[in-house]
Amino acid sequence: MFDNKSILITGGTGSFGKRFIRFVLDNYAPSRLIVFSRDELKQFEMQQEFNHKSMRYFIGDVRDKERLIAATKNVDFVVHAAALKQVPAAEYNPNECIKTNINGAQNVIDACISNSVDKVIALSTDKAANPVNLYGATKLASDKLFVAANNIAGANGPRFAVVRYGNVVGSRGSVVPFYRKLLNEGAKKLPVTHTEMTRFWITLDDGVSFVVKNFARMQGGEIFVPKIPSINILDLVEAMSGTREHDLIGIRPGEKLHEVMVPEEMAHHSIEFEDHFVITPAITFFEDAVNYKQNKLFEKGTQVSDKFEYHSGTNPHFLSINELIGLDQQTV
Repeated sequence: MFDNKSILITGGTGSFGKRFIRFVLDNYAPSRLIVFSRDELKQFEMQQEFNHKSMRYFIGDVRDKERLIAATKNVDFVVHAAALKQVPAAEYNPNECIKTNINGAQNVIDACISNSVDKVIALSTDKAANPVNLYGATKLASDKLFVAANNIAGANGPRFAVVRYGNVVGSRGSVVPFYRKLLNEGAKKLPVTHTEMTRFWITLDDGVSFVVKNFARMQGGEIFVPKIPSINILDLVEAMSGTREHDLIGIRPGEKLHEVMVPEEMAHHSIEFEDHFVITPAITFFEDAVNYKQNKLFEKGTQVSDKFEYHSGTNPHFLSINELIGLDQQTV
């Protein structure tokens, strides 16, 4: 799919970007693989690891539409991973979060339409479903922009889709490296915001594979949600420290006790496939109705029940402590 194609990833120096680029280089022969990000030091460091002849490095910010238009020229596929993601930081700096996560999303869309990019996938988050914090609210707005972009682009324009998933094991800013740092510094107890807290859990490799497969699946307008396990925070504490002893610090600003990836309110728009769900557009596109119950890979899905909700606390699949220990060892 990516052989002899040009691929751009915004926020490409992040944890996901690095693993995505490694996956593409290991499995395909792209003509160009473009890292678009605003941090010159991270790009310099990345060039030491990824110096394949197809690699290109563009300094730029998604807030700058003209730079995005230049970067997406003759590009076939775009992964939009750039975002301001820290929940407390977004609460204290709302305008900055809006400029990057909403205005930046629209700039990516405009650039891709201007340059007739073939397919675009935007990375989202479980916090965009029934959001209670600004980060989640901006990502919900971004999701809506990318879905509606299919209508704006027209029948012969780029196709846009969204991938929504939960916490990524070991990614920058996640709890695992934070806990590991505390333990390495000699901490006897790990901080916990609430003992009943649950989260969806996915590895970087699984996240990358899911995004790549959805480029082949997508018809445009879908929000793809993988079927992934949940974790309980105290199970994670025990897996990493060997004990459930902890310091209770209280829920942070904008933080939820549990997360949702498919809200009950969207059940009538949701289709279940073997390993994922698809939330279909709430708007009708100008062209003939798309049959989202069969994707481009000819996988078939079925409508979920009216009361269905994909919730981290009621998820039928929770990781055991031994499974969490195994994942933790993989990310060291």
